[in-house]
Amino acid sequence: MSIVIMVGQLILGLSILVILHELGHFLAARAFGIKVEKFYLFFDAWNFRLFKFNYKGVEYGIGWLPLGGYVKIAGMIDESMDTEQMAGEPQPWEFRSKPAWQRLIVMLGGVTVNIILGVLIFWMLTLKYGETYIPNNSLKYGIVPGKIGREIGLKAGDKVTAINGKPVRRFEDLMSSKVLMGNTTLSVQRGAKDTTVVVPANILNEVSDLGLAEFIAPVPRSKFAIDSVVAKSYAATAGLQKGDSIKLVGTVPVTFADELKEQMLRYANKTVKLTVKRNGSLLPITSQVNKEGSLGFADGSWGIKLTQDEPGLQTVKYGFLGSLPVGASKAWGSFADNAKGLGKVFKGEVKANKAFTGPVGIATLFGSHIDWTRFWSIVGLLSMALALMNLLPIPALDGGHALFLLIEMIKGKPLSDKFLERAQIVGFVVLITLMVFVFGNDIIKHIGK
Repeated sequence: MSIVIMVGQLILGLSILVILHELGHFLAARAFGIKVEKFYLFFDAWNFRLFKFNYKGVEYGIGWLPLGGYVKIAGMIDESMDTEQMAGEPQPWEFRSKPAWQRLIVMLGGVTVNIILGVLIFWMLTLKYGETYIPNNSLKYGIVPGKIGREIGLKAGDKVTAINGKPVRRFEDLMSSKVLMGNTTLSVQRGAKDTTVVVPANILNEVSDLGLAEFIAPVPRSKFAIDSVVAKSYAATAGLQKGDSIKLVGTVPVTFADELKEQMLRYANKTVKLTVKRNGSLLPITSQVNKEGSLGFADGSWGIKLTQDEPGLQTVKYGFLGSLPVGASKAWGSFADNAKGLGKVFKGEVKANKAFTGPVGIATLFGSHIDWTRFWSIVGLLSMALALMNLLPIPALDGGHALFLLIEMIKGKPLSDKFLERAQIVGFVVLITLMVFVFGNDIIKHIGK
């Protein structure tokens, strides 16, 4: 059932994006008196479709190949490759009969709608929920770096005070694109000393493999005590109780929750001797440890819950108009991050198989249960990503058509139909190659996990 929910959310989200993208082309074409012959969600390859109907001279339908959608605009060399229509004399209602600037607006109509949709979604989410974050200055005990963070020089307890010289207001900024795009200098307070840590340009490769938590844990460092003990677990059998504070794991002192986790992992599938503080007294306790390094059950589940003195969350609320610039900034930030990510791939700083995610990866982002806040957040991100991808100057994409129109406007005459037809074929080959790569990459990642 969980797979059905993930796939269902993926199809719904992509359908919304495709329909609205194509609607942008459709409305722009109709505004300039250009005839639209078809409006399809998904592709009706080889004239096979799941559903269709005609309304006011336009054929609307759902194709069987879920790789996007299209509008067939009269007198335009597009994915339909309708060379027979192009062989006739240009008609006033055809795309090719209109001025280049009008054709350019039609080509950019889909991207424009995607950007508007992205801004609208983030605007509404900001209006409803505001912004919730952990103030960076409220971290009592600093951060907990994972494997990646430790490799670049971060240490448990560090307090990151600035990113490229700009003060850090929110703890979450440490795991954001401001840092993860690499070539970033972190100003670090380590005890009584100040130092710097440089984040390498290719750090996204490792984050893609190991996960964001292996850079910096999403929860700041904190002290702990046992909040509850699960009945019949190893912890309960050993005699641990609510309110106990573990002071030693073996002979190693532990003060923070991350230290406890690190030391317990050393005793996975073994027996451990603990020193526990209870009502002011120190007690020795011996317990079995499971394969996950916890005092739970043999299957790896946990047997104790900890109470931690984590810093409190701060929420900022915005009014209807005040939330617009915040939402627009989030949307534009997503667009810019994707553009920077592509730039890193082209520079060779990030491997393509680490940077690109296809339908399988996107489906897992939606999750196995319905969370409408997360759903719309992901749709907003995808809308901005779709806008960027369609702006790439690849023939068969909107960006390719727009590039040829700009060349026409500079030259003062259109490019030949033969050139455009061949460019369209080349574009399709490029796109199919990219799709095969992305699908294959998704499958390999899924199997690897």
